[in-house]
Amino acid sequence: MHVKSFLIKEFQGWNKVEILSLSAVFLVIFLNAIILKDSIIAVISAICGILYTVLAGKGRISCYFFGLSGSGCYCWLAFQNALYGNLALYLFYYIPMELIGIFKWGKNLKKNSNEIIKTKLSNKERVFLFIICIFASLIGIYLIKSTGGSKPFLDGITTVLSIAGMYLTVKRCIEQWIIWIVVNGLSFFMWANLIIHGTKAYSTLIMWAFYFMAAIYFYLKWKKEIYHTI
Repeated sequence: MHVKSFLIKEFQGWNKVEILSLSAVFLVIFLNAIILKDSIIAVISAICGILYTVLAGKGRISCYFFGLSGSGCYCWLAFQNALYGNLALYLFYYIPMELIGIFKWGKNLKKNSNEIIKTKLSNKERVFLFIICIFASLIGIYLIKSTGGSKPFLDGITTVLSIAGMYLTVKRCIEQWIIWIVVNGLSFFMWANLIIHGTKAYSTLIMWAFYFMAAIYFYLKWKKEIYHTI
């Protein structure tokens, strides 16, 4: 399939709400980039991250190409700002998982459609995942606190849940959106607190707000599709 034909199919089926929401958040990011003179790499990272989230929600495999681009940009930003924990998370987990996701999703596409077949965890798997996340979060909080991290509670929880969320994304599970709602909500709170105390990161705050609302939107959309077909 030619690249042009592939992209046309991937971006078909967008409703007015999705188009307007995406256009609005991109406009805000561009305005912030001009007014606050944001880094070009930061702008590209934000745009790719938002496109990744929306396309993942719509079950389109092309999300991973934007995810890889955004992750690569974020790795550079993390390296420049000596955020070595974030650099390691993206470089050694997110990027490999996104590559795996391309092949996993490619094998689970609906017939006559570019959308993936969506799944859900069993009750036993949900309980197991919940217990693992609780213990891993406690360990993460302890490790971050012991190394002098400024926000060990939020940092530890969001890091562990992000790992779990990415795993569930590759597995095409609806439960990923519940995790992303929590992660994005906590991340929004964390960045809002930083802005209140003087950090200039308004575009980042807008990005997390968009992620939070998108996670709720796609959870409801996936729920309707999955349980309607059972």
